[in-house]
Amino acid sequence: MSSQIFSPGLQQALDLVGIFVFALSGGLLAVRKNMDIFGICVLAEATALGGGVMRDLVIGATPVAAFSDLGYFSTPLAAGLVVFFLHPQVERINTAVQTLDAAGLGLFCVAGTIKAHDYGLGFVPSVALGMLTAAGGGVVRDLLALEPPALLRWDREIYAVPALVGSTVVAALIAGNRLTPLNAGAAALSAFAIRMLALRYGWRAPRAWHRNDSRTSEE
Repeated sequence: MSSQIFSPGLQQALDLVGIFVFALSGGLLAVRKNMDIFGICVLAEATALGGGVMRDLVIGATPVAAFSDLGYFSTPLAAGLVVFFLHPQVERINTAVQTLDAAGLGLFCVAGTIKAHDYGLGFVPSVALGMLTAAGGGVVRDLLALEPPALLRWDREIYAVPALVGSTVVAALIAGNRLTPLNAGAAALSAFAIRMLALRYGWRAPRAWHRNDSRTSEE
């Protein structure tokens, strides 16, 4: 197996697009938190690279890709500068940013799962690290901004669940020795579609039933 889903050139281009869009979301949160340019760039870097860095550290892929390829490190900085100078315009195309973010989520959960398998991990750990690759940067972003992680909040549309679905499909294909670029792309598309439907229809993960504590009820 190879962690390259597509040709190396296309894979890197897709990675950089996903990293750029993830970084935009981190930069926008920094602006909303009234951070300076350094804070904007830090949140952009953390959002774009956090999941991949954590994955690579877990599987022992060092030096991690984010620091061994200048393109991966410099792209979030460029996105941070775009947000710093043009954040009103970026806010106005937030729907497009969310769409590209969903596409990045699908691509990264698939690539993360395959890379974890390449390093000898089994079905469940590979799925977990695929989901971490896609959603981990957002957790780092929220923690740095002193926000409850969005993927753990009931009042936000599901985010980790689409990544979990995509990762599970890929791990199952690997287990059946049936992984191809075509069905890997279909797995990424499934994660993308679920995330977009969640945004469109406000899908949220279920909460525990029969809660008697009024403090946990929604107003």
